[in-house]
Amino acid sequence: MNHKNKKGFQISFAWLFAIIAGGFILFLAIYGVTRIMDTGGEITSAKTGTELRVLLNPLETGFESGRTVLLTMPVETRIHNRYSTSGNFGAQIIQISQKSYGKWSQTEIDVRFPNKYIFSDSIIEGKKFFIFSKPFKFPFKVADVIYLTSSEKNYCFIDAPERIEDELSDLNQKNLLVENCPAESVKICFDTVAFQECDINVNENLGSVKKQGNIVYYETDALMYAAIFSYRNAYEHQVKRLMQRTNELLLLYDTKAILLSDQGCPQDVNLFVFRSIVNNIQDSADLMGVANAANDVKRENDRAVCRLW
Repeated sequence: MNHKNKKGFQISFAWLFAIIAGGFILFLAIYGVTRIMDTGGEITSAKTGTELRVLLNPLETGFESGRTVLLTMPVETRIHNRYSTSGNFGAQIIQISQKSYGKWSQTEIDVRFPNKYIFSDSIIEGKKFFIFSKPFKFPFKVADVIYLTSSEKNYCFIDAPERIEDELSDLNQKNLLVENCPAESVKICFDTVAFQECDINVNENLGSVKKQGNIVYYETDALMYAAIFSYRNAYEHQVKRLMQRTNELLLLYDTKAILLSDQGCPQDVNLFVFRSIVNNIQDSADLMGVANAANDVKRENDRAVCRLW
């Protein structure tokens, strides 16, 4: 009797050991597959970010005029828009996350663009994305400003000036609407009456955009669109980056003025004041002062015997 009990105990222990060992092996297998999937997802996300860099390059060489680029991803994708203002030009930073087996891949790999200025929400999600851009001239061309939106998010422009309506119509971008706007679209109102329920208010007289209770300021339509499509911190930091680039270009034009002077051209354009104001900008509220100085420099350059640009 005791022998049978002992044998029964030994069989139960063998099965228990097999179950524990099998479970541990299964855990290792699942963990290994998960790690491979995560690593694969990170590599795919980094590759997608690099491909986005290649796609955006033509936008820096004149591709911007009146055209929209449709970026299509094979799977649900999140584009994280980041930035840096360190160095002479700062950097545009993009991170890509993609959904695999119902889970978003996580990557710490940044794709950096020293010469790109992308304005968008902090995180844009979907499978299809629209990209268009406008040249930012202040008063010479500083850079092409890029706007990135998800096809799943509609923007409705209410009471927009005729020039804006015409531009949006020419773009023919399906998520930018001026009529027949879906109820869930983001409503952008221009100098409109108070009864309108607007998500974003554009005041052309003040050169301001109010969004989510925050007000930022703009000069030129290029920055107006930027303020509409981006979140406040990104907008303010990207404006600083654009001013950093403006300053570097002013240094080049200053050198050009000296070279032209050596060839007998009078120095009719005074860049010193303009550079000083550009270097002291704190936030977008200072853009009006920069714009006034830019207009002065533009008039001087237009009248100059030897133009700098």
